[in-house]
Amino acid sequence: MRHGGCRPPPCGVVVHDTRPVATGASFKSYGAVSGSMTLETLEPDPEVDASAHDDEVLAALDGEYVYKVWGGDWCVDCQTQLPAFGAALAAAGVPEERIEGYPVTKGPDGKEGPGVEAYDVELIPTVVVETPDGEELARFVEAANVPIAAFLARELADVGATA
Repeated sequence: MRHGGCRPPPCGVVVHDTRPVATGASFKSYGAVSGSMTLETLEPDPEVDASAHDDEVLAALDGEYVYKVWGGDWCVDCQTQLPAFGAALAAAGVPEERIEGYPVTKGPDGKEGPGVEAYDVELIPTVVVETPDGEELARFVEAANVPIAAFLARELADVGATA
């Protein structure tokens, strides 16, 4: 199993937490089953310069979308990918109320946390992009040959081309 060596932190109570991030933006984080958990890896990487992002990628991310992000601060894939994605969302000017972080833990039967079953989340990070009325437009799951932001920008461009 890819994340077999990762140990999740203890679970906590369901908590709604809005945390400020390094860029002055923030995102909503929905706590897991019990205790308090956050998805700190979604905070923008302060080392990433906003001008380093491709303008087309940033423009594609800045639509009227809702970003739902499942991950775990204990997960190596999340630690390496989500800070850059958070920085891309901040650089694109995506408002905090359109970014929802869902912390995930590993349970005996797979991933556990808010929305995991409803959104069929099996691998993390998982990012679902929806319209404001809840229609899923794009989904990133665990890994791709490009960063999360570039992958979703391409998927959203495909959706726009077929709409």
